[in-house]
Amino acid sequence: MLLQVSNISKSYGVRSVLSNITLQIENRERIGLVGVNGAGKSTLLQIIAGEMSYDSGDLFKAKETKIGYLKQNSGLQTDKSIWNELLSVFSSLLETERELRELEALMADPDLISDEKKYETTMNRYAQRSEWFREHGGYEIEAKIRGILHGMGFGQFPPDTLVKTLSGGQKTRLALAKMLLEEPDLLMLDEPTNHLDIPTLTWLEGYLRGYPGAILVVSHDRFFLDALVTSIYEIERNASKRYTGNYSRFIEIKEANYEIEMKQFEKQQDEIAKLEDFVQRNIVRASTTKRAQSRRKQLEKMDRLDKPMGDLKRASFSFEIEQTSGKEVLQVDRLALSYDGKNRLLGGVSFQLRRSETAALIGPNGVGKSTLLKTLIGQHKQDAGTFKWGAGVTIGYYDQEQTGLTPTNNVLEEVWNTYPHLEEARIRTVLGSFLFSGEDVFKKVAALSGGEKARVALAKLMLQKANVLILDEPTNHLDLYSKEVLESALMDYEGTLLFISHDRYFLNKMAESMLDLQKDGLTSYLGNYDDYVEKKAELAEMEAKRLAKEAEKKAAGGSSAGAGKSDPASGGGYEADKLAKREERSRQRKLEQLELDIARLEDEVSALEAELADPAVYNNYVLVQEKTAAVDERKSALAACYEEWEALLA
Repeated sequence: MLLQVSNISKSYGVRSVLSNITLQIENRERIGLVGVNGAGKSTLLQIIAGEMSYDSGDLFKAKETKIGYLKQNSGLQTDKSIWNELLSVFSSLLETERELRELEALMADPDLISDEKKYETTMNRYAQRSEWFREHGGYEIEAKIRGILHGMGFGQFPPDTLVKTLSGGQKTRLALAKMLLEEPDLLMLDEPTNHLDIPTLTWLEGYLRGYPGAILVVSHDRFFLDALVTSIYEIERNASKRYTGNYSRFIEIKEANYEIEMKQFEKQQDEIAKLEDFVQRNIVRASTTKRAQSRRKQLEKMDRLDKPMGDLKRASFSFEIEQTSGKEVLQVDRLALSYDGKNRLLGGVSFQLRRSETAALIGPNGVGKSTLLKTLIGQHKQDAGTFKWGAGVTIGYYDQEQTGLTPTNNVLEEVWNTYPHLEEARIRTVLGSFLFSGEDVFKKVAALSGGEKARVALAKLMLQKANVLILDEPTNHLDLYSKEVLESALMDYEGTLLFISHDRYFLNKMAESMLDLQKDGLTSYLGNYDDYVEKKAELAEMEAKRLAKEAEKKAAGGSSAGAGKSDPASGGGYEADKLAKREERSRQRKLEQLELDIARLEDEVSALEAELADPAVYNNYVLVQEKTAAVDERKSALAACYEEWEALLA
């Protein structure tokens, strides 16, 4: 065991943040810490890291356990270059390397060679230090640094780039890169995905899966949690509860537990009602008073269940449109952009949007996605090219930096000043839907958390009733539950939607087309994120085949002039082959999912049958009926899964 948190409690004045929190971390475990914004997740990480005191409870960790803690937006502050900052991680190895060079110089000294005893001592020292240097990865320092820099998106940066010249997001990424090189026994990450583009996120997931230590991560990225963690701790109503599995499994288990607990509670309530009714009807009758007294004692001794609390109150809203736009919403033609009119950011950008379409704009960090959106709403001037909005278009814009909010306003003023024609009661009702009630509406915007600011901005956007929504990273500051509410609202939205996001779960659920932005233009792909990844892999495979074919022709001595041209006669066969491969991939995915479902259902049947063998169950005919019905239900589902599985294998 690396670390144990036992009954930790923390309060700020009279407000309890954490109450009797218990958490245990084993070596190489991958744990996700989830909960609504303000639940106390970051507070718990700070307590574990020793950066914050706690009121009661115990924290146990081995003396030799090294903890690395990356806070949200905690960038490096240093005058060093990128390379030298990461090189400082290996200071002990670099010191040993200097010692080895000194020993080598000594061993070449004729005076030392002439002294056999001193020479032998020096040689032994050199052998020991060389072995230690090799065992601790001394010869791999440069390769490790280059690999991490490339994976974390710094591959194109000159090594002598000064850290202080980087943006806030880049400094946070570099801080994470440095921590990965340090390899603490327990790596604690608070929202590590916030400043990462999709390629970096994908690389980080793979790297963390092979990380040699344990990981405790707070993240609102469901795709990331599903890919990485093997257990979830949820902090809800100041308390913690552990669930085995990734985030999707946690949701399933939590819902199933709630249903079971509610059934048990309702069943007990029915029993209590019957007993109370019997006592009331029979206590005064001499012939039945003893039985009534017996029932009353039964009621008094009963261990009464609390009603399951269910989910916390969530934001509730929808996006409506005041008027419908024309069919052609946006036409962008050969747009070119720069920051200053000189240094070209991107060029040759062309695409179109039609009414009710939902398009996701993706691309590497720094390529100009946000600048493109700002150009389309008139906040930035293009260098070349044109864009034209269609008839009847009204635009609602969500800025990830929240620059449209006035820090000196309180929440009520912020919304009411934008919509002064609305009554206060209407504004308060809207804010209540976004979880601002009572005194919360008088909080200053400057004092709000990132998630609270996001909710204020979304409230203003909802009231605008625009028929085109342009959203720049709308999920960035939202907790997992608020993201689900936003998804539902956008799914029901009847207007046109263009958004930037690196949340792959959100992209999968929302996007109907993917607009892949690169420096030299934009490529449109039909479908969601998974479809986009599949298409990119398909194109890469086609290119590899073309290059191989070209190489074969060259090796055979044929002319390479037409090597890149396709053979018209083979077009139909190629399309059929491509379709067959796509269908095969789809079949394989279905098979894999069915095998997971079969394994899960078999485990559940085994667990239920084991419970039926428990005396506490088989002596209770009601429980036996419930368990037997559950077994039959799962066996029926299992049979259907096997039938589909066999059909796919045929």
